Amino acid sequence: MPGSTPASCMPQWPKDVGIIAMEVYFPSQFVDQTELEEFDGVSSGKYTIGLGQARMGFCSDREDINSLCLTVVQRLMEKNRLGFDSIGRLEVGTETIIDKSKSVKTVIMQLFEDSGNTDVEGIDTTNACYGGTAALFNAVNWVESSSWDGRYALVVAGDIAVYASGSARPTGGAGAVAMLVGPDAPLALERGLRGTHMKHAYDFYKPDMASEYPVVDGKQSIECYLSALDRCYAVYRNKIHAQWQRAGVEKSFSLEDFGFLAFHSPYCKLVQKSLARLMLNDFLMCPKPNTQSGPFAGLEAFRDIKPEDTYFDRDVEKAFMKASAELFEKKTKSSLLISNQNGNMYTPSVYGCLASLIAQHTPQQLAGQRVGVFSYGSGLAATLYSVSVTQDHTPGSPLDKLVSSLCDLKARLDSRRKVSPSVFSDNMKLREETHHLASYVPRGSVEELFPGTWYLTRVDDKHRREYARCANIDDFPQRQRNSNSSTEHIANPATKMPCVPASTASAGDAIRNGDH
Repeated sequence: MPGSTPASCMPQWPKDVGIIAMEVYFPSQFVDQTELEEFDGVSSGKYTIGLGQARMGFCSDREDINSLCLTVVQRLMEKNRLGFDSIGRLEVGTETIIDKSKSVKTVIMQLFEDSGNTDVEGIDTTNACYGGTAALFNAVNWVESSSWDGRYALVVAGDIAVYASGSARPTGGAGAVAMLVGPDAPLALERGLRGTHMKHAYDFYKPDMASEYPVVDGKQSIECYLSALDRCYAVYRNKIHAQWQRAGVEKSFSLEDFGFLAFHSPYCKLVQKSLARLMLNDFLMCPKPNTQSGPFAGLEAFRDIKPEDTYFDRDVEKAFMKASAELFEKKTKSSLLISNQNGNMYTPSVYGCLASLIAQHTPQQLAGQRVGVFSYGSGLAATLYSVSVTQDHTPGSPLDKLVSSLCDLKARLDSRRKVSPSVFSDNMKLREETHHLASYVPRGSVEELFPGTWYLTRVDDKHRREYARCANIDDFPQRQRNSNSSTEHIANPATKMPCVPASTASAGDAIRNGDH
């Protein structure tokens, strides 16, 4: 049990530091993208085929970044039967800022009060969609450092992605992912294998402090994303080649050396293009590619192109998407479940993709695989790194428990409530008008929230926010529970239970951003 070993007795390098457990939260309602196409008056397929999106989750004014993170943290702790005293570092990655000084992490600390644990390092990390990855790296570095005291680290990535009405709005979404970090993890970050690219750019940014909406240069954003992917892949390849050479291994790295790949997903079609982009990199880096047969067949015409000239070259894109189609089906498509059904979650996006991938494979299929993870945040910051999946897939192993905890993701997505585009639009207008107000009581329905969800009850005249929690499934009579639930301590959200309002929630389930 982390925390039980004196620091002086611990080895210098904890082994296999990485992700031990994960939990995902997304809102309980969504809008259908086909219906949104009709509502917006755009051509059929623009959102569903052009962007690759089917549904988009969204929050009412009952949920904010604090409530999302409170919910996902409490669910992770309950599901894994963890005491809050077992956490020594908690860091939040988010770009959904509702206070210019007070961190989301300090709000989450209210969950720790009953345990008496206030010795918890870490605060918020912000840079567009990259904050969750920076927080994860900080947590891993803490466990591997002399600062580690033997306890777990907890990483939370959460955001509410909303856009002004127009072409960018269907690329929104909302959600949060919590990750438990420590040694002997089933998903260990491979030491020394990170390719990072950082550069100044104004592709997506939020200069208006009174608005949730970003300023977006769509074309530049795509170019920044793909160019960062190129740079990160080149650095990653160089580092793994150096490791292999030191070990006496003489071979060239390619996409085939990844068992799976997960990408930050603003929308699903860009992920498919990104895998094709990596194949383009492999093709151009190969000294003598076979263009007569195999994956590079028929690509000879592209041999002398320069990558920086191809970001919007439709012929290159089409050819390499076709050439990489089999790889996409095998290595990446399964990672897009949440992205396709819930939309872009910003900082949790790539980790929602990682969770989707895990949820749709067996422990046996995952064991021993190298998973490539590409994280991108506008402005810009990007990293391609890899995760090594443990070989141990026996029943009851950490990998088996991780897979079991996520296997209900599709059922949870399917259990959400569909609302009309007009209701979605009204919710966006309400958020736009009220998200920054003091002395505000939210108007959204509490009854439609998932069991165990934290929600906003009011904002007082000093902008202090108060929250309450819907009753969890354990608060309902046994006969009402789903006997087939895959977990013992958290609701199967596919079971529709009414959300108990704050006035009848269990004692201690009402907290406030500030004093109690």
